[in-house]
Amino acid sequence: MFKQNSPLKLRTTITLLVCSVIAVVLFVVHSVYLAQSTQQSKLSLEEKAIAVLHTLTVTPFVAQALQTPILLPALQDYVEQVRHQNDLLFIVVMDMQGIRHTHPDPSRIGKHFAGGDEVKALHGEESISEAQGTLGPSLRLISPLFDANHQQIGAIAVGISTAKVEQTIAKNRWITYWAIIFGGLIGSLGAFILARQIKKIMFGMEPSEIAALLEERNAMLQSIKEGIIAVNADAQITLINDEAKRLLRQNGELKNLLLTESSKHWPALLHLRQVLESGQARQDEEIDFNGSTLLTNSVPVRVNGQVTGAVVTFRDKTEVSQLVQRLTGISHYAEALRVQAHEFMNKLHVILGMVNIRAYDQLETYIMDTANHYHTEVGSLIRQIKDPVIAGFMLGKMNRGREIGVDVSITPTSYLPESAQAEVTHELVTVLGNLLENAMDALDGLESPSIVLTFDHDDGRLRCTVRDNGNGIDPAVLPHIFEHGFSTKGTRRGIGLFLVKQSLEKLGGSIECESNKGVGTRFIVTLPYASKENGL
Repeated sequence: MFKQNSPLKLRTTITLLVCSVIAVVLFVVHSVYLAQSTQQSKLSLEEKAIAVLHTLTVTPFVAQALQTPILLPALQDYVEQVRHQNDLLFIVVMDMQGIRHTHPDPSRIGKHFAGGDEVKALHGEESISEAQGTLGPSLRLISPLFDANHQQIGAIAVGISTAKVEQTIAKNRWITYWAIIFGGLIGSLGAFILARQIKKIMFGMEPSEIAALLEERNAMLQSIKEGIIAVNADAQITLINDEAKRLLRQNGELKNLLLTESSKHWPALLHLRQVLESGQARQDEEIDFNGSTLLTNSVPVRVNGQVTGAVVTFRDKTEVSQLVQRLTGISHYAEALRVQAHEFMNKLHVILGMVNIRAYDQLETYIMDTANHYHTEVGSLIRQIKDPVIAGFMLGKMNRGREIGVDVSITPTSYLPESAQAEVTHELVTVLGNLLENAMDALDGLESPSIVLTFDHDDGRLRCTVRDNGNGIDPAVLPHIFEHGFSTKGTRRGIGLFLVKQSLEKLGGSIECESNKGVGTRFIVTLPYASKENGL
């Protein structure tokens, strides 16, 4: 299996990319500048030579000296002086036969002009050409020379060394080379700084790492069993996971809820605008939303100390309550089993003791009495409560009551058929469990404590009554006993009766409380209850 080559790091990629762009730009600029510089340098030398040439052709002394042999030596000196001042290769004054009368090399004077490009000038036309002369290759400018009567008497040739032209161009080329080197260094340094700054903004992560992190984040968001919605500073939704869509769809039309800010649900939903405006988190808030209760947590998102958005997580509290109720039911089952196991161990210890002392007659009587009591109690319970889950639960509560000295009994006329819905059974276990536990707590320390349960089933409705002979509930707190967190027993309490009320509301039932100081308390539970016996 071949291992793929790892991609270049972001800093290296950015540096190479920027350097490549700079190199291409510098190359194009260099090419354009060099071409223009070469042309401009050549043109500048030509213009200089033309200026000198035109000056000489209009100078009266030059024409007069060419026509006066005695003045030719002075003409030679004058022309050489001009040549040296303008750094020219040569200045040649010739007559109409092409014979030189001035030349940088005096030995060449009196000889015919070399190159053959003087013919055009001797016929009255100015010419520019490159030719090989006695002083080497040169750029030659030749212009006709006229006397005071405008009669052509010869021509003047001005030459610029081709080597000098190349030298000037080379000088300009080196300037561009140094500019390229300097620009390349500055560009490379800028590319390195830019790459480092981008890497810093990206928290030092590579693009592949960011892509992997994004995929992991998306997977995490979709796997979380809580709705998540994120908004930017303008309260526009930037992220929403599948669970949030599911929770919102089951309570209304998702499109209207999310995209229509004026929707009546938007302000009540999650309080995101308030979080954006205040910058303060809102923890564990309950929001009634189209018949459901959402448990929400909203926090602002800060970047460099500024609020740039907000994130809210929420879930259906009904689902949380169901989970709590199931755990409560399981704890009740476990408690019942613990009590039964404890009572069974006590009986085994009694039997073992009787065997050790060989009290066989008393042992037989004890076992028969225990078996008769068990069958009487269990038989009576099974005849009255047909649902095995509720029956087992009640048996455990009775055993627990005996363990703590509380008499838990069911009225002889009570009857509870088996439920046709398992969910109703689980909810009823939660309701009865919390009511019985509260009653046992209220009877703690009292003489002859007792709890009496009554089950009445008629026409698809069940009425359950839980009555104790405790001290009763203070009338001042009676209206608040079903509120979340309210308790007279200290902090971190007050959840039992709240869960009871929620379970009954979910089933379409109700609960009432009657209490008298010094007499006791009675809870009356009413709910729809379909039995397996007749479907009612």
